[in-house]
Amino acid sequence: MKFPQPITVDEVVRIIGRPVGRKGCHDGLVTGLNEFHSAEHGDVTFVDCDKYYNRVLESPATVIIINKRDVDCPYGKELIFSDDPLLDYLAIVNFYKRYEPQTVAIHPDAVIGEGTVVEPHVFIGRNVRIGRNCIIHSNVSIYEDTTIGDNVIVHSNTTIGADACYFQKRPDGWVKLQSCGSTFIGNDVEVGCNCCIDKGVSGVTYIGDGTKFDNLVQIGHDTHIGKRVLLGAQSGIAGCTYIDDDCKIWAKACVNKDLYVAKNTVLFACSALDRNITDEGTTLLGVPAVESAKKWREFAYLRRLSLLFDDVKALKEKIEKIEGGK
Repeated sequence: MKFPQPITVDEVVRIIGRPVGRKGCHDGLVTGLNEFHSAEHGDVTFVDCDKYYNRVLESPATVIIINKRDVDCPYGKELIFSDDPLLDYLAIVNFYKRYEPQTVAIHPDAVIGEGTVVEPHVFIGRNVRIGRNCIIHSNVSIYEDTTIGDNVIVHSNTTIGADACYFQKRPDGWVKLQSCGSTFIGNDVEVGCNCCIDKGVSGVTYIGDGTKFDNLVQIGHDTHIGKRVLLGAQSGIAGCTYIDDDCKIWAKACVNKDLYVAKNTVLFACSALDRNITDEGTTLLGVPAVESAKKWREFAYLRRLSLLFDDVKALKEKIEKIEGGK
């Protein structure tokens, strides 16, 4: 998320609104706010987990809210020491992106291109841009900060740009990591009925040109879906995953978070992918998904298990007879 105008680190601290420590020497301006995996130079980010300290300190982020004090500040950055970095990060999010209820179906500042059809009972939020010659079918909800290209079809009851399912467990319940990102859908995309495309938590959820969705597809926050990807019914892609161009994700297949899937990958129906795929043109099957040729061999061996069991049983009986005759 980019700020409306750049601010100083002192202003960041004032927005946080409580005493914090500081280390570093960043004298420039802060231009936005992002999670570390989306952070750019000029951004504020946060970290409160041992697993990610090094990755965040080495990220492009300029200002880092952190709960570990015995760390060196990388050159050109500034650290803000906090007992609760998430809550301080959320204070900045809510300062710029506080929820504002909408009382009309189509927000007055929404831009809808020439030739686009918007059917009854569609909701379109603020700062939405829809291109030319699109069809938005009834009961679709398009949340704020969504951009849709030309020649796009969105079928009934789909929701685009809803908040991410992103919560941190605390002893007294869950703290929501408030979404302040956006959603982008390219040209010539078709989205089926009852699909859900979550906005980025702080960055962009991206759907590339020519991609096609069947019904009941879920796309998680900050995920990148490339061009001409095909997503089967009830498939699901978790947050922060990169699906490259021309992939096929068949029905009821799922892809875990923070993964990369190379071009022309095929994930067969009812499979679950839990690792990066770096070789283009890989075909995968199973739970967890492996190369399909290997999995088909495993299936063949499984079908022969009953025969193997019969052979072992017969062999055992022969051995028992031999031993009984001694």
